[in-house]
Amino acid sequence: MLMGRAVVLAECKALAHLELGINGIDAEGAGLLAGVLGGFKDLAHLDLSNNRTGAEGAGRLAGVLGECNALAHFGLSRNGVGDEGARRLADGLGQCKTLTHLDLRRNMIGAEGVGVLGWGAGEMQVAGSS
Repeated sequence: MLMGRAVVLAECKALAHLELGINGIDAEGAGLLAGVLGGFKDLAHLDLSNNRTGAEGAGRLAGVLGECNALAHFGLSRNGVGDEGARRLADGLGQCKTLTHLDLRRNMIGAEGVGVLGWGAGEMQVAGSS
């Protein structure tokens, strides 16, 4: 079912705003989504809050953040990202030049993860770390 939705999304090339919060998206689903995100050249807002991507899913998404040339807002709150996911996100965030708002609230990210994100985030506004 999720694969079918990813295929349909891939056809929406002009998509600018995508809300997929509270959809039970896990690491596998995040990987499927990552496979189509690079094609959304106008995507400015992506909200995946309240899912189950975890560290692995965050890493899969991080790999394509640099391809999202218009992404300004990325919501990933309440996904169980943790310090490991923060480390994985940091590299992708460094490649995402247009991102100005990152929501990672309630992800159990500790001092180590915050430190790594501070390096990768540059000038963006990071919302929450607990």
